[in-house]
Amino acid sequence: MTALGFLHPGHSAEDDYPRIEQLLGSDVRLTVVHTETGEGEDTHRVDALLRMGSADRLAAGVEELRRSGAEAVVWACASGSFVHGVRGAHEQVRGLARAAGLPASSTSFAFAHAAREIGARRVAIGATYPGDVAALFAEFLKETGTEAVAVRGPGVVTPAEAAGWDYGQVLALAREADHPDADAVLLPDTALHTASHLTALEDDLAKPVLTAHQVAVWEALRLTDRRVNAPSLGALFTREPIVQADPGPGA
Repeated sequence: MTALGFLHPGHSAEDDYPRIEQLLGSDVRLTVVHTETGEGEDTHRVDALLRMGSADRLAAGVEELRRSGAEAVVWACASGSFVHGVRGAHEQVRGLARAAGLPASSTSFAFAHAAREIGARRVAIGATYPGDVAALFAEFLKETGTEAVAVRGPGVVTPAEAAGWDYGQVLALAREADHPDADAVLLPDTALHTASHLTALEDDLAKPVLTAHQVAVWEALRLTDRRVNAPSLGALFTREPIVQADPGPGA
């Protein structure tokens, strides 16, 4: 049994995790612990996101994950990590690893590592975030060696709104974001329900699709040196690793 832990902000789309656990079809257990978002701060504003990913809020959930037997922990929030920039996100992960006494990462680094895994050097971003927040994600990816050739999205302010989207809305976002030069389409919002739709999205776009909970689980498995073949979770869980040159600092 491989036990993986996730610190998840608030209560938006966390039910994707039991779906993913079922779709993995192997001896993998996913434990989700909710972190505080702050009263009135469950929003895609930069200042609120910086506070959401602060060291004290992440440390508060660590003990529960340790008791669950987790072998690795992922801060399962893209926006609450990439808003700190690559250097700040590294410090965030190092602090989490120290607090947990476990290998640690975040959804932002999961996207960077997953894009490299499937050989996606250029990507399109379908971001539900406001424009300034979406731009920070594109900058983060650039620093880690992945170019965003398109960034599109409706500028949703709250995770609760995104969590209410159905498959048609998620597909429309992915189609709007897609670009002929993109090797993959990234949907970074952890508030979107995507676990049940990955193969349908990839079939429609005819290219890999990376989503927040999908890459967070893959990253946690990577931290424990586990590889699981799960075709229903998309190309990321079926492809052999791509061997690439080291992209340099920040990766």
